[in-house]
Amino acid sequence: MTRGALLAQRSERASRRAAAAGRARALSAAGALLMASAAGPAAADELPPQLAYGYGENETPRAAAFGGALRALGNGTSAVFLNPSAMVETRVYHLQGLFQGSPEAGRHAYGGVVVDSVTGKLAGALSFVGGFVDMDGGIERSYLDARAGLAYPLTDRVFAGLTGRYAKITQDGTLREGGLGDSPVSGGLREWENGKLVGRHSFVDTFTFDAGLTVKATDSLHIAVVGQNLTYPDHGLLPTTVGGGVGFGTADFSIEVDGLADLNSYRDTTFRFMAGGEYLVADHFPLRAGYRFDQGADQHALSLGLAYVGTQFSVEGTVRRALASGGPTTFVVGLAYHLESSGLTRGSSDSF
Repeated sequence: MTRGALLAQRSERASRRAAAAGRARALSAAGALLMASAAGPAAADELPPQLAYGYGENETPRAAAFGGALRALGNGTSAVFLNPSAMVETRVYHLQGLFQGSPEAGRHAYGGVVVDSVTGKLAGALSFVGGFVDMDGGIERSYLDARAGLAYPLTDRVFAGLTGRYAKITQDGTLREGGLGDSPVSGGLREWENGKLVGRHSFVDTFTFDAGLTVKATDSLHIAVVGQNLTYPDHGLLPTTVGGGVGFGTADFSIEVDGLADLNSYRDTTFRFMAGGEYLVADHFPLRAGYRFDQGADQHALSLGLAYVGTQFSVEGTVRRALASGGPTTFVVGLAYHLESSGLTRGSSDSF
């Protein structure tokens, strides 16, 4: 190898090391920026970036209507996002399309979920959600969230579940205020080739997992514990949370209370308290309402939901609104097809 080729090879290796170090520094800086900007409650007219991003959480209309309190009773498509072990609480084979939006955050997300607890004792689910966040000040982010969940009834009253999650987050905008200018923190991780911008690297491009356990204490009372993002990424873009819930449900009425500890979204561990319920009218129309207190953002929120649930399909919608000024309004809409009603799957009972 000639001396020139050797120098070129060393230069290429150095460039790769510098690029990798730059990505790590930018991710750390981005996390520091998020935490510093929300170390305390935001001003009345500002939306905390954690709320603009929605803590990286995805919701079904039913979960949103409960204020997020559906870790114990969240069977069906809600389970893959909140508590995978709840998938085996009932026998369903549902396909659901989802939309989530928040005008104040400039956030809109689209995706779908498939959950099958009919064709075998081992239940499974897949979900794909992609979205965009256009925050005040010029920050623009896009993200992809893909999950695969499994659940198994250890006994007739104890269920365990595990969800693998792939998350990819890319920043595309440039912060217009705050003095950061065209830095990696405000402008994203840019990829250059021959002096030209050809793309951007991701802030987050990683795998993590959730794990949950549900105990069916009685036919109506469910108790759940769950941990999310348990690889501990240690930043607010993919926060690790631990919590659980207690739910009571009958054929026509359900109510649940949940608590959640968020270890990374803010400088210190913060808590979210959620409660919600639903009442079934005329066998097909669940009326839903929920409450949520977010300690980190120091905000209270109320949610209302309405749905039509038929034998073959369901249409659901929810709106959640923060009570304080500067808080977000969130809309969640879902359309589901119940494949078990088609006769293509083998017969099943209502529950295990």
